[in-house]
Amino acid sequence: MAIDPRVPSPRRAWPLIVACLLASCLIASCDRPAADRTAAHAPSAGATSAHVASATAAEKPRITGGPQRPGAVGAVAYVASGTSPLAAGCDGTLGSGVLYAGAEVEPHLAIHPDNPHILVGAWQQDRWSNGSARALVAATSLDGGRSWIRTPLPFSRCGGGNVLNGGDYERASDPWVSYSPNGVVHAMSLSTTGGAYQPGSANAMLASRSFDHGRTWTAPAILIRDSTAAFNDKNAITADPFDAAYVYAVWDRLIAATDRGPTYFARSTNGGASWEPARAIYDPGTRNQTIGNIVAVLPGGVLVNVFNRIDNPLGGPQRARVTVIRSTDRGATWSAPIDVAELLAVGTRDPVSGLAVRDGAIVPTIAAGPGGELYVAWQDARFSAGVRDGIALSRSNDGGLSWSAPVRVNGAPGVPAFTPSLHVAADGTVGVSYYDLRSDTATAPLSTDAWLARSRDGGATWSDLRIGDTFDMTTAPFANGLFVGDYTGLADIDGRFVPFHARTTAQGEDNLTDVVAVSLAKVPAPAAAQTPAAKRAEIRARQAKPGFAPDHRLRMRVDANLRRRLKSPPAPGEPSRWMPHYATLALLQR
Repeated sequence: MAIDPRVPSPRRAWPLIVACLLASCLIASCDRPAADRTAAHAPSAGATSAHVASATAAEKPRITGGPQRPGAVGAVAYVASGTSPLAAGCDGTLGSGVLYAGAEVEPHLAIHPDNPHILVGAWQQDRWSNGSARALVAATSLDGGRSWIRTPLPFSRCGGGNVLNGGDYERASDPWVSYSPNGVVHAMSLSTTGGAYQPGSANAMLASRSFDHGRTWTAPAILIRDSTAAFNDKNAITADPFDAAYVYAVWDRLIAATDRGPTYFARSTNGGASWEPARAIYDPGTRNQTIGNIVAVLPGGVLVNVFNRIDNPLGGPQRARVTVIRSTDRGATWSAPIDVAELLAVGTRDPVSGLAVRDGAIVPTIAAGPGGELYVAWQDARFSAGVRDGIALSRSNDGGLSWSAPVRVNGAPGVPAFTPSLHVAADGTVGVSYYDLRSDTATAPLSTDAWLARSRDGGATWSDLRIGDTFDMTTAPFANGLFVGDYTGLADIDGRFVPFHARTTAQGEDNLTDVVAVSLAKVPAPAAAQTPAAKRAEIRARQAKPGFAPDHRLRMRVDANLRRRLKSPPAPGEPSRWMPHYATLALLQR
C-alpha cells in the first residue's frame, strides 16, 4: 500500500499526540476539584468504555485510554454444552464398549416461531463407541444462543426415564426437536436396551413435549417398541408450522423376518397429547431399506418426506437414491416414490492414515422455503468424478414432483466436504452448513473446519463463510469412525442463520467435544449479485461434468461405504442389517 508523504507516519506522530494528551490532562486537572479528578479515573460500576467515552452535545470528546478493541465482525461461537450432568452408573448396567464421558455429539436445533431469541437444542450426551449415548440432553437459550440452561431428556435412565414414566432404557440416540406454532416444542429419541436383535433387547421410538421451552418435559409417548423382531432407526420429528394440532414422526424399521426396511410414520392430531398407531408408508421391498427420513411441510398441508432408498440386489453392489414421497392430506395417504437423484457418497477418511470419519454420507436433509420451494442436500462424489465427497443440492418448484440437476454447494471442491444441514430463511436465503478438510495438511492432525454456504438466488451461486476455529477431528469419539454426528442443527434468527454443531475441544478425555451455537449477528450479508458472465461461469463450475455417469469403480466405492455404515452380515439367514448403533467394537475396527 502506498504511503502519502504528506501524512505523518503513526510512529513520528505519536510523541506529539502524547504531549497534547498530557497538556490536556494538566489543564483539566487544574480546573477541576480533587474529588472530581478522582471520579474521572474511576468509572461507576457497569460502565463500559463506550459509556465513558460518550459526551453530551456541550462537551468535547474525551480520550479514555487509547485505541479500543473493535467489536466482533465475524461469526461468534457460544458453547451450549457443559460438563456432563449424568451420574456414574445412572444407566443401571455395566455397558459394553468405550464410554466417552463428557462427549456431546449430533446436535439438533429449533427456534421459537414468534420469539426468535428463544432456542431449544438437543444432543447425545456421553457417547458410547458401540452405539448411542447415556442420555439426550436438551438446552434452552432465552438470549439468542449466548447462554444456555441444560436439562436431560427422560428418554433413558440417565435422563430421568424409569418404568413408571416410560423412559426405562439404557441408552438414547438420534435427538430431534421441532417447535409448533403455538410455542410447544417436541422432541424425539431412539431409545434402546441391549444390542440389536439380541435376546432381551428393546428399541423404541419415543416422543416428548415441553410447554416451557425445554426446561421441563412430559413423560415419553411410545410411538413403537420392538425387541428382536425389528430395529427402528434414524428418526425425525416435525411439528406442522401451519397447524399446531399436527405433529409428524418418521423413521426406518428394519424387519428381520422379511429382510426389508420400510419407512414408518406416526402422527399426532392433538398437538402431541396422543399419537395414532405407527404404520409403514413406503416399503422398498425385500433386501432393501430406507434411512434418513425427514418430513418437510408446505403451505396447505402438503407433506414431503425425503429419505435415502438403498437397494441391495443379489450379486451386485448396493445402490442409493435420494427419494421423496408426498402427502396432500397431512399424512393420511402417501404418493408413490419420486427420485431426486442417485446418492453417490463414498464417505470421508483421513487422507494420511485412512481412518474413517463417520459422517452424514447416508442421510439426506430437506427444507422448505417461504414461497413453497423445496431443497434437498446430501453428500455426493459426482462433482469430483468419484474421488471425494462434496455437498450436492437439488431444488423443486412444484412441491416435490420434479427436481433440478444436483449442483455443488461446498466452496473448495478439491477437499472432502461432509455432513450437510439445510435451512431456508424467511427471506428465501438458502443456508447449508457442513464440515470440510481444506485446512488439513499431511503433517498436521486431521484439521477440520465448519462452514456455512449461503445462496440468495435459489441455490445457483453460493458464498462460503467459516463459522469457527479449525479443530482436530482425530480426537473425536470413535463410533464406526471418528464421530461428531450424522447431522447438525441449522436455523435462523431474523434472517441470520444459527449453525448448531459439535466440534472437538483439545481439552482431554473428560471433554472431547462441545456443542456450539454460532451467532452471525455481525456477519455481513452475502456479496452483491455477480455480473451475468461471472454468474454463468460459477453455475457451470458447480455442475457435474457434462455426460457424467457413475462408473463401476465409483459404484463399488459407494457400495463399500454403505456396507461400512449399515454392517450387513454375510451369513445366510441372519438379519441383513446391523446398524452402526449396535455394531460391536470388534466389528467397528475391522
